[in-house]
Amino acid sequence: MPIYVDADACPVKDEIYRVARRHEVRVFVVSNASLFTPRDELIEMVVVRGGFDMADDWIAERVGGGDVAVTSDIPLAERCLKAGARVLSPKGREFTEDAIGDAMATRALMEMLRQSGEFGGGPSAFSKVDRSRFLSKLDEALHAIRRKGS
Repeated sequence: MPIYVDADACPVKDEIYRVARRHEVRVFVVSNASLFTPRDELIEMVVVRGGFDMADDWIAERVGGGDVAVTSDIPLAERCLKAGARVLSPKGREFTEDAIGDAMATRALMEMLRQSGEFGGGPSAFSKVDRSRFLSKLDEALHAIRRKGS
């Protein structure tokens, strides 16, 4: 039951490490460049070179049922769901099979609006509420996976 972290812009890495230690779960911190990770046998930094989306490909090729993926990348979330993983955004939103199609459509619409100049900006700022929601959802996901596996 590893946790795969799309780490380049993930604001909850420290929270993931704390929860992983408590649950004794392995964490793969996947990025295009080396990032600081604590020295811990449960935490492994994986640097994937080669270009855009290579880190996403690395995660998607390995994630499976009983795993957790943490990403704000909707196409990666969709790939992880198809592999049977539970997927959380850093803001604590759980991606589900039922909702991923809507998320992909919204993403495409927003991209089109940004390119046409009709919409600017990005996601809302990360807050303490987001951090708290994420911690709760990650803990909930790990407990659910353990119950299912028992």
